[in-house]
Amino acid sequence: MSAAFRHSAGFGKRIEYWVVGLMLKEGMDVYLPLVDDNGIDAVVRRADGTFVEAQIKARSKKVVMGDAALFATIDHERRENYYFVFYSERLDTFWIMSSREFIEEARQNKTGKNIGKRSIWFNGKRKNKETGEYTEHCHARFQKYVAKDFQRLARSP
Repeated sequence: MSAAFRHSAGFGKRIEYWVVGLMLKEGMDVYLPLVDDNGIDAVVRRADGTFVEAQIKARSKKVVMGDAALFATIDHERRENYYFVFYSERLDTFWIMSSREFIEEARQNKTGKNIGKRSIWFNGKRKNKETGEYTEHCHARFQKYVAKDFQRLARSP
């Protein structure tokens, strides 16, 4: 097995552990399920004793230009106390959304082999008129979900 394949195949799991480490550094109580049958990567206990489930999704800096924050073919129906933590390595940006917010903002495939699955594309790209090179940016409508820490998961609603 090539080192390149091992690097790309393990990227998501490495980011999950990194994100959980960041949460722990913030003083959060985080629990990790042994299996990921229900799309739960971490469970966070809030100060009031309630719990939220979190799914962590990440995109590598090696993805095609323009796709730095494209998260596609996500199988999801609304769940209470469930959050997504999205991370783009190239943009070095986190977005945190509740299940309800994700369903409101994501597009659901109506046809094709991924019918019913959802996709969200947080970024766009622009061509620099002087250099001719493309740069990526977060769409303005998604700025409200950008997170500098994970306290949204820790706070009671």
